[in-house]
Amino acid sequence: MKNNGLSDYTIKNNSKALRFLDNHTDLNNPEAVKTLIAGLRTSGSYKRNLAVAYNKYAQQNSLQWQMPRYEQDAKQTKIPTSEKLEQLIGFAAKTLATRLMMSMETGIRPIELCNLKVKDIDLERRILYPTTAKHGSARALKISQRLQMMIQDHIIRHNLNPNDQLFRGNAEMYGKLYRQTRNRLANKLKDPTIRTIKLYDFRHYYGTMLYHKTRDIVYTKQQLGHKKIETTMAYVQLLDINTDEWTCKTAQNQQEATQLIENGFEYVATTPNENLMLFRKRK
Repeated sequence: MKNNGLSDYTIKNNSKALRFLDNHTDLNNPEAVKTLIAGLRTSGSYKRNLAVAYNKYAQQNSLQWQMPRYEQDAKQTKIPTSEKLEQLIGFAAKTLATRLMMSMETGIRPIELCNLKVKDIDLERRILYPTTAKHGSARALKISQRLQMMIQDHIIRHNLNPNDQLFRGNAEMYGKLYRQTRNRLANKLKDPTIRTIKLYDFRHYYGTMLYHKTRDIVYTKQQLGHKKIETTMAYVQLLDINTDEWTCKTAQNQQEATQLIENGFEYVATTPNENLMLFRKRK
């Protein structure tokens, strides 16, 4: 798998699936493996993953078997609100907060984020240039002034050089740290819905909001780094979010207005006495 260019993440998941099968049946008996998978009381997606992993094992070891067909379960991903994501960012420690803010603003994959080097970020123009995973298209991702300052502070605090990795650790460690923080916040606020927010939901949020802001599926595909438009359709889901759920903010001057726009707010109106500018953003 490594020689065929598959990612470490894919290899790890296939290895995990094979270990499960090995613990419950004889890997060198294809019919026993097929019977085990068929009898599992689990989703079609999980059965499919087991079958795909075993198919690689069978090919490597010249075992004759016909891979069963299991369909991936259709599942509607629930997009978290911006308030929930902001709560998580505000509760996290500085480095994790910077990572989460980057995930929310750019939709960057966890593995792409962990592979970022300092030189991949143009702080002056506020642009990220990630190395795209999954053989997707290259892209440049705009960031807000708020995130620019968070990244700059992170680089200074850790005394990082241009060729240094921006963040330590891999995607697995990032996910583990996120889940620990998320669960602590859920317990503190006594809000079980927070526990349901996955790290990848930050990417789902970005993709969905970007499409509903631009109504341009091709641009959304490009910014998510997808090769196929079908993948983007699954992420974006074309949800009807034309609701009256808005977060409203006011600005008293140009600097405050600029900050709100950088954080995704849109201008609505100016009050009659022209003292306040009104902005809004969907929840």
